[in-house]
Amino acid sequence: MPFDVTQAPDPGVSDSPPPLPRGETGHPQRRAYAALDLGTNNCRLLIARPARGGFYVVDAFSRIVRLGEGLLETGRLSDAAQDRAVAALKACADKVRRRSVWVSRNVATEACRRASNGEAFVDRVFAETGIALDVISPEEEARLAVLGCQTLLDRRGGHALVFDIGGGSTEIILVEIEPGGRERILSWASVPWGVVSLTETEPTHFDSIDDRAAAYDRMRARVTEHLVAAREHLQPPCRTEELQLLGTSGTITTLASLHMGLAHYDRRKVDGCSVPSAALRDVGVSLSRMAHGERAALACIGDERADLIVAGCAILDAILDMFPSADVCVADRGIREGILRTLMRRDGHRL
Repeated sequence: MPFDVTQAPDPGVSDSPPPLPRGETGHPQRRAYAALDLGTNNCRLLIARPARGGFYVVDAFSRIVRLGEGLLETGRLSDAAQDRAVAALKACADKVRRRSVWVSRNVATEACRRASNGEAFVDRVFAETGIALDVISPEEEARLAVLGCQTLLDRRGGHALVFDIGGGSTEIILVEIEPGGRERILSWASVPWGVVSLTETEPTHFDSIDDRAAAYDRMRARVTEHLVAAREHLQPPCRTEELQLLGTSGTITTLASLHMGLAHYDRRKVDGCSVPSAALRDVGVSLSRMAHGERAALACIGDERADLIVAGCAILDAILDMFPSADVCVADRGIREGILRTLMRRDGHRL
């Protein structure tokens, strides 16, 4: 059922937050807000203050924790994965305290949704860090991703397909943009493959290029199988080539960086850029043919991402095959920015 991006409910956020103190002008003071996103692969924190037309970041944190490592095989979050996540969350809690954050929201996604011991892990996190995690639904995850990326959508109207390649799943959202800028989510789908889950299902550590190419093809086929079913819910009321495609994830920002030949990652150049779909697919196929060490040596990838990037490329390739478009808008933003916008708007800030 269609729903307005900015008016959907926010589970886990109080309906009656404490009133903000006001300065001499009567306007709310610019306090710090925090948004934490604990995914299957990454733990990310953003602390920001409201500003005219948006917000400015005062602190940030990002660490690969691989919370979902081994989850497909065991159905549980391993002790080692929990320990890595808790260590990262303790660092986040310290930043939140040092920045005197006014209000925060902390969400967890696919790994905690899927794990049989997810609830116990949430309890452990609160006991050891003081962070109360809100395990959100795929629908809420999709809404926050769109809200976080909304300023990159074409404001002239039309339709967009927003996709977020995560660690344990990939969210795909069909959005209608009314002239003037208001967005409505028409439909969405959650594909049960992300970079961690797909990598663990189809390893890519092979000696020969042919074997690596075959593994990549198997990855893409797995994703395509679920996309065929998802497409029934994502039929755009326009020609596919008229859709604006917008992608958010470490996969697509990394591929954009490689396409531009950046010596190191530069968010200012990547966020909001437009890259030809064919170029993204070419870079992805090229990476899939490389050995792990070759990928790890590339700028913007490194050893931690060298295995996961192939799965991300296969997911992206399958999406672009299903929804062909000349270009893709690349977003280095998403759930955290969506949370911040929601919290600040609730306190009366105009973003």
